[in-house]
Amino acid sequence: MLDTSGKEYWKATLTLLFKVLVVWFLCSYGAGILFAPFLNKFYIGGYPLGFWFAQQGSIYIFIALIFYYAKKMGQIDRRFDVHEE
Repeated sequence: MLDTSGKEYWKATLTLLFKVLVVWFLCSYGAGILFAPFLNKFYIGGYPLGFWFAQQGSIYIFIALIFYYAKKMGQIDRRFDVHEE
């Protein structure tokens, strides 16, 4: 059975994971599919914004999410003293 700090650690970890997955969903499915007709009214680099998100923008967001997740997970690990040396 997990002690209190173990439960808090997993709560913080799952909260971070949930936040990252929500951003991932909004960028991939939301901006690329659901909101594409609205976003296509705007242009970036000569292309409709919905198309841009589906083809290029989501990739940039995903890479940024990887670095954000790694940084925040490192902070969580240090806060609960389970970090690597």
